[in-house]
This record gives sequence, C-alpha cells and structure tokens, in this order.
Amino acid sequence: MSDTPTLPPRKATKAATAKTGTGRGVRPSSGRVTLEDVAKLAGVSAMTVSRVINRPESVTPEIQTIVRKAIAETGYVPNLLAGGLASSRTKLVAAVVPTLTHVLFSGAIQALTDRLAMDGYQMLLGLSGYPAEREDNLLHAILSRCPDALYLTGTTHSPETRRQLRAARIPIVETWDLSHKPIDMAVGFSHQAVGRGVGEYLHAKGYRRVAVFSAEDERATIRRDGIVATLASLGVTDVTCITTPAPSSLAMGRDALSRLLADGFRGAIHCSSDSMAHGVVLEAQARGLSVPGDIAVIGFGDLDFAAYMSPPLSTVRIDRFAIGRLAAEALLNRLADKPVEQKVVDVGFEIVERATT
Repeated sequence: MSDTPTLPPRKATKAATAKTGTGRGVRPSSGRVTLEDVAKLAGVSAMTVSRVINRPESVTPEIQTIVRKAIAETGYVPNLLAGGLASSRTKLVAAVVPTLTHVLFSGAIQALTDRLAMDGYQMLLGLSGYPAEREDNLLHAILSRCPDALYLTGTTHSPETRRQLRAARIPIVETWDLSHKPIDMAVGFSHQAVGRGVGEYLHAKGYRRVAVFSAEDERATIRRDGIVATLASLGVTDVTCITTPAPSSLAMGRDALSRLLADGFRGAIHCSSDSMAHGVVLEAQARGLSVPGDIAVIGFGDLDFAAYMSPPLSTVRIDRFAIGRLAAEALLNRLADKPVEQKVVDVGFEIVERATT
C-alpha cells in the first residue's frame, strides 16, 4: 500500500447520474465520505472499519493502524448516533439552560461538561430563554436525537413536556431549584429559603426601608416574594419592588436605582443578580451617595467580581460548580445502573456580608 493512498475515483454510471442529477424531484448527492469509502482506501471490508470504530479490541493493532490512517486521510466522521441506536447509547447528555449570559448557569455547565467528559460523555446544549417559552419545542427536538440523559434548569414544565420526559425513560436531573416530586432527580436549593434568609438578614441589620430589584423569571420572583413576606412578618411594610426583564444586567441596576431615587429613597436594596447590584452601586456613587450609608446593597450569586468591587459587594453565595458536578454524578450513576442515594440534593446557600451592607 502506498504511503499516501488516495481515494479511488468513482465511475459515473447511469444509475449514479440519475441519483445525483439536479432535475426536479431528484436530490443531489451530499458528497459526504462514507464508511465504504474508508474501507476501499484501507483495502478492508466495511465490517472491519466498523469494528475498528466500535470494537477496536476485536481487531489486530496492524489493521487498526491502517484503518485509522484511512479515516484521517478521508476526513471521515463516524455516525455515532447510528451506532448508539444499536446499543441504546449515544454517549450524549443534553443540557437545557435559559441563557449563557449569566455566569451562574455557565459555571454549572462547565462543571457538568468536565465531569461527563471523564466518563466519555459529550454534552449537547440548548437555550430555552426567558420565560422558557421555547422549552417544549426544544425538548421535543432534543429527545428525538436520543440523548442518554437530560440536565434541565428549573422544575416547572408544561404538562405536555412532563409527559414526554417521563416517556423518554432516561436519567433526568432538574437543577437550580428543589422539588419533593422531581421527574427523576433534582440538584438545587430553595429560593423561598433564600428570600426568607435575605429578609431576616436585612431586618437584623436594622433596615426598615427596603427595595427589591427582581428580574421577571420565576426563580427570582420566588425570592422576591420571600423577602417581602418575611419583612412583613417582622413588621416592615415599606418595601418597593421593581421588576426588570430577564436576564438582568448592570445597566438595569443603574436604571432601576435612578427611578427609585426620584422618590427620595434611602435604605437597603436587594438585587436578583450581582450584575444588577453592581449597577446600583455605580449609579449611587455617580450621584455622590454613600454606600452603604445612604444606599445599602446585597446581590445574588457571589460572582467572581463581587469581592473585588469598591466597596466589596454583600451577596448570596450559590455554589454553581457544585450544582453542575453533583448533577453529573447523579446522571452518571443512573447511566451505570448504580443506586442513587439522594434523589433530591440541596446545595444550600450562604449570605456573604461585605462592605455594601
């Protein structure tokens, strides 16, 4: 065999011409390199090429070398989905998140991807948006591609989607929230508990005039309502709520504070993200206000920049990397038919006090 083998030219036949013609009703050839092309170049059977790809231990090292060289020279990409269907495994785990502009979600996805890769699984990512109006169609498309497992954000799904998810009969982990009755498994924390914790914290610090800047997604809304209810139970009713589109941003924080200051507000503000809280601090400083003397601020997420702001930002810390890692472990255990000791895992949260409160 030559050191630089080339793909033998195909003979043009009437059948081939009819198949690849461009006339009406005739589909043109894609020109994609096939397993048979690799077999011809390597001088082996198509079955041998398939074995090298799927069961290399059944083929001699010499044959493996020849076939892999042919694969490299032709640029052939094996159809792993077709092979996976035969073995009921595709080695794909699909993940659905609202957005990647929020570091909380992207951090969890990175941890998920890294852990799955250690066991040979690749991740397929889908974005559902805010609100998750695209989730139904997105999950239908994903499930039609037969992933081995699913990572979902949140625990609220339409009845139709829940039926499809249960019918899929694959490992599923719902994240960033808790449910006593998950579809399969859940890894997250209680947003009600976060709201209650922030309300109690602000009351204990002596703040009696409070504002909540909340993005209009379900989880942020639950935290907002928890803060308002907790403060009311403690006798604090002077609470102003401003809702912003999701995902929130630094600019939204600056704009929301501008609107609030028009009424002469002085007090504590909770923001549903650290990015929004950063905007509040910048707007307060631009107006010559003292933080936390005039305006106290507490965010959510404990993103990487929070501790390095001036002044450093008080916030609610969520271990986003633990969510991704624990979700991956749960899925991998189910895929390996290992018992899952906890179907619902609460990663908890921590209120981190810094200079803004």
